[in-house]
Amino acid sequence: MSSIEEVKGILDATLSLGGRAKRFDRDTALLGALPELDSMAVVSVLTACEERFGFIIEDDEVSGETFATLGSLADFVDGKINEL
Repeated sequence: MSSIEEVKGILDATLSLGGRAKRFDRDTALLGALPELDSMAVVSVLTACEERFGFIIEDDEVSGETFATLGSLADFVDGKINEL
């Protein structure tokens, strides 16, 4: 089961996108494409994912590729969920 819709909700709420994330698809670019997604926002998104899904993200697990697209972020979240 993909968590992509929940990740969209986290992005929308954390980045204050006002519903724009609802139109995102797997190929929507994130890092470098959304001005709202700066380094502090990345930390906030990761924290929100940890709280929502109940996993812990280690610093060395995350790279720029994790936030390349909505799909890559959702795949990362799904991988962490599968580790539980």
